Amino acid sequence: MTETVSLEQLLAAKEIVVTCGSGGVGKTTTAATLATMAAIHLGGKVLVLTVDPARRLANAMGLESFGNVETRVDSAALAAGGVEPRGELWAAMLDTKQSWDDLIVRHAPDAATRDAILANPMYKNVTGRFVQSHDYIAMERLYELHSSGVYDLIVVDTPPTRNALDFLEAPARMADFFSSRLLRWLLVPYRSRIVSVASKPFYQIADRILGSAFLQDIAEFFMLFQSMHDGFVERAKAVERVLGDRRTTFIVVSTLEPSPLREAEFFIKALQAKGLHLGGLVLNKVLPGYLLDPEVSAAADKLISAPKEVLSGLEAEQVAELGDRSTVARVLTEVGMSFRNFQLVGKREAEQRAELATAPEVMVSVPFFEDDIYDVAGLARMGEQIWR
Repeated sequence: MTETVSLEQLLAAKEIVVTCGSGGVGKTTTAATLATMAAIHLGGKVLVLTVDPARRLANAMGLESFGNVETRVDSAALAAGGVEPRGELWAAMLDTKQSWDDLIVRHAPDAATRDAILANPMYKNVTGRFVQSHDYIAMERLYELHSSGVYDLIVVDTPPTRNALDFLEAPARMADFFSSRLLRWLLVPYRSRIVSVASKPFYQIADRILGSAFLQDIAEFFMLFQSMHDGFVERAKAVERVLGDRRTTFIVVSTLEPSPLREAEFFIKALQAKGLHLGGLVLNKVLPGYLLDPEVSAAADKLISAPKEVLSGLEAEQVAELGDRSTVARVLTEVGMSFRNFQLVGKREAEQRAELATAPEVMVSVPFFEDDIYDVAGLARMGEQIWR
C-alpha cells in the first residue's frame, strides 16, 4: 500500500469519510473543515452530513438552518470568508422521523401497506424513541446519498465515540431485531387463531401488563414490516459493504487529554478489529512546537535564573514603565517557570503523538486558536493547518 502523506491525498482517493470521536474534541468542526477544504481544493460536489443533533455546523457554514434535505452553502458566504472553492459545498443534518418516512414510502410494496405503517402507533414510537432506529436510519441515509451518485465526497459527522460504534453496527442489529424470536412469538396469535399451550400463558401475562391494544399495534407493525424484511436485511449487508469498501475511510478526532485520548485509542482498536480503513487521526488543541525549541528553552532558563540580568539589557525608561525593578524580575521568573510547565506538557504530547503515529496513515495536529472557529473563514484557517 502506498503511504499517504496528507489529508488532501487521502480524501482525493475516497468517496466517504466518517469522522469519529468523543464529545467536545472538535469533531463537528473537523468534519466541516474537511468538507470545506475538499470543496476548495479537490472540486466536485462535497456534502457534510451531521448525525449528531448539534447545530454548530449550520452556524459555521453560514446557514440559518438546515435539515434532512441537503442545502448548498451560498457562494457569497464562502466568498465573505475569503474562500473560492473549485467545487460545491453542501450540508445536511439527519432528521430521524423524516428519513424513516421516506424509507417507508420508497420500499413499501404497495400504497395500502405504506399508509398502514405510517399511521401505526408502534411505528411512531420506534422511529421517535428507539435509539437503534436513529443509528440505523443514519446508515440508511448515508447509503442512500452515496448510492445516488450525486456527491463526489460525503463527510459524515458521527455521534460521540461509543455511540458511533452503535452507528456502525446498527444495520446488522436492526436486521437481527426484525428476525428475533421475541417478535415471532408476538406475531403468532395474529398469524393464526390457534395459540399453543406453551405460548398461551405468555400472551395472557403480556395482555395484562401491556394491554391488548399495545400488543395488537406491535403485531400489526411487524407484520406490515415483514413485507420489507428481506429488503432490510439486504440493505444492511449493502451498508456494511460500503463501510468496508476501499473508497471509505475513517478519521478519528481527539485531543491529547487523557479521557478523549483513551476514547480515540478504543475506537482505533475497534476499527482495526472490524477490518475498516483507518485513514487519519486529527489531534485538536495541541500545544505549539516552539515549546521544544532549544533556543526558546534557553531563553526561559535565563528568565528563571537571571531575571535582573535580563532587565539590565533594557533602557531605564522601559523598566520604569513596567514598575519596580524587583517586582518585574519576579514576574519574569514566573513567566519562565510557566513556560517550563507548558514545555513539560508539550514534551508529553510529543511522546503521545509518536506512539499514535504508527496507527493511521495520516496524523495531523491542530494548534490552539486564539478565537473560536465559528464561520467559513475559521474553517479555512483550520484547514490550512492540516490539509497538506
